[in-house]
Amino acid sequence: MSVPGTSSRGFGALAGQSPLLALVFVGGMLGAPARYGVEHVLPAAAGGFPLGTFAVNVVGAFLLGLLLESLILSGPDTGVRNRLRLFLGTGFLGAFTTYSSFAVQLDRLGRGGHASTAVGYAAVSLAVGLALVALGIWVAQRARQYRGAGA
Repeated sequence: MSVPGTSSRGFGALAGQSPLLALVFVGGMLGAPARYGVEHVLPAAAGGFPLGTFAVNVVGAFLLGLLLESLILSGPDTGVRNRLRLFLGTGFLGAFTTYSSFAVQLDRLGRGGHASTAVGYAAVSLAVGLALVALGIWVAQRARQYRGAGA
């Protein structure tokens, strides 16, 4: 029985994708413990600003902007560029950054009577994250121009 609007291929659509899935898996296996390490070094006090999660999310935003713009500027998403995107972008940085912890922390702050901290955390996270993505993109573009001028 098939459900209208869904693929009938199921898991068969993943056939032949094992090496690419492995890149995402291994990247994630490295990114998640890296996040844990940062959050262990920068723990949030009860009702306080979640500095560890903030740090991994904004650093991850910068690195993702830098990585993806660098890859885009270097050519089509094929071969080594595709593998770097999957390993570093989807795998490592996908596991390093965390929306789920961000959302849970906002909820706990709000329910714990720290609404102003929650609102500030959300606003600062979004503003700094967007600014650092833009900075990462800008750095990648400048690096590309610098390499082009030196060639």
